[in-house]
Amino acid sequence: MNLVVSLKYLVALDDHRHFGRAALACHVTQPALSNAIRALEASFGTAIVKRGRNFGGFTVEGERILATARRMLREQELLQQDLQSSATHPKGQLLIGAVPTAMPIAARFAAILQDRHPGIVPTLRSMSSIELETGLENLALDMALGYAERTAGSTARLRVVPQYVERYYLLRRVADGPGAGLRVGPAVTWAEAAALPLCLLSAEMHNRTIVDGAFAAAGVRVSPAIETNSILALVLSVLAGRVCSVMPGALVGAAMAQPGIEALPLEAPTIEVPIAFMVHDTDRQPRTVDAALALAADPDWRAQTERHACC
Repeated sequence: MNLVVSLKYLVALDDHRHFGRAALACHVTQPALSNAIRALEASFGTAIVKRGRNFGGFTVEGERILATARRMLREQELLQQDLQSSATHPKGQLLIGAVPTAMPIAARFAAILQDRHPGIVPTLRSMSSIELETGLENLALDMALGYAERTAGSTARLRVVPQYVERYYLLRRVADGPGAGLRVGPAVTWAEAAALPLCLLSAEMHNRTIVDGAFAAAGVRVSPAIETNSILALVLSVLAGRVCSVMPGALVGAAMAQPGIEALPLEAPTIEVPIAFMVHDTDRQPRTVDAALALAADPDWRAQTERHACC
């Protein structure tokens, strides 16, 4: 039994919560993954996985083994990066999670980082705020781009690197035809927006909590015409039907190539939400994370985020 490989399979099972999907992610067959985990159980002399018709989670002992597996794999990655790269030429994987509303900024960040350091291979995942927090706490993520306000309740030791301020816009179809592309119109109030048929992110998304809070501060409640957990669906629903949507500036900027829509700044109240990178607060970071943090603090990069975070 290759212990490191088996631990990777165990971590993949936790990430995907499904034997078949974990096996696909590891590029092995499901029986091979299952057999490796059974070998781990035999080696440790305890059950790790709760088995049934479907994956049922981990036993108490399995959770302890899983936590140790993540620490061991992180140490292996640190050692590998130390041996195979240098501070000026970092090499290795970098797993970045980002809330959906920040994905345009995260994608730009990953592309610039890879261009600056070709040896770094970023993996970018769209994740909910809860998934980001869990990923940071259990060492499943190297970095997260999300809502800085949520770090106050985290049990993990985090370093927070502020990036930009999220501001909000109402998106609607242009009344006088398709036009050449997105245009910015006059400001509207949240109360005025509440009277329109809206497509909003669904309730489990932190962005929806912010939007509902803005409507409440305006003294109104909103009943969406459509709810979704897909950012793309927000834009497409505006293009395809009579509904409007509420989006932060980073998404509005990404929607500028779509013809026939208009963005109206939302006011009364003015909502400004800090977005930040978050990493494990430790003196010994992987070289890839050090390089990413240097870019995140670069004044030229910060200026870019401000330009692309509003329209």
